[in-house]
Amino acid sequence: MNQELLYNGSLTAEQFLFSEIRIASKYYLQGMPIKEAVDIIKKGNLFQYPTERHVSRLAGACYKRLDALSNVQLVHAIAFAPNDIAKQINLYAIMRYNRLVWEFMTQVIGEKYRNQDFSFSRKDLNVFFCELQSQIDSVSAWSESTINKIKSVLVRMLVETDYLDDIRSTVLNQVFLCEELERGIKSNNDSMALSAFNYLR
Repeated sequence: MNQELLYNGSLTAEQFLFSEIRIASKYYLQGMPIKEAVDIIKKGNLFQYPTERHVSRLAGACYKRLDALSNVQLVHAIAFAPNDIAKQINLYAIMRYNRLVWEFMTQVIGEKYRNQDFSFSRKDLNVFFCELQSQIDSVSAWSESTINKIKSVLVRMLVETDYLDDIRSTVLNQVFLCEELERGIKSNNDSMALSAFNYLR
């Protein structure tokens, strides 16, 4: 992950975007500029949004996440691999693009796997954000509603990727790092990310 990334609250709008990034990745692999991809997505209503208002922004977020992967094999897997593999790689793409998600996954989820602590509760989220707010001025300026929304998005991401069975679950599942992502993480020299996927060797 780029350590110069700033903390931002974009997660409130951008969220997991799995179906969207599957679509966008196919145009990305063709080398298509984002503007052309957005035009095609809008024309065919490929994102199936009720209006076109958010298409440009969210397609742009998908392209930025794909850029952040720095790995064409991982982009190809997002486009064409089975859903469970593609979702895991999408989570890694979000981690590479969003510093807050990186730190949550490595410092909270990764730490739990390292300690073989499979409990998960609202308290874990609250402690993470309290520590972040005490250390980072920009985060301390976020409203309570923004932080609550981000907490909800993080939990839904864990459900999407099978870390949790549902949004009320208090037990982390034993996730298994797919081979494609293991290779990608190692080629990116992102060894810190491995524990977030319960890879502890």
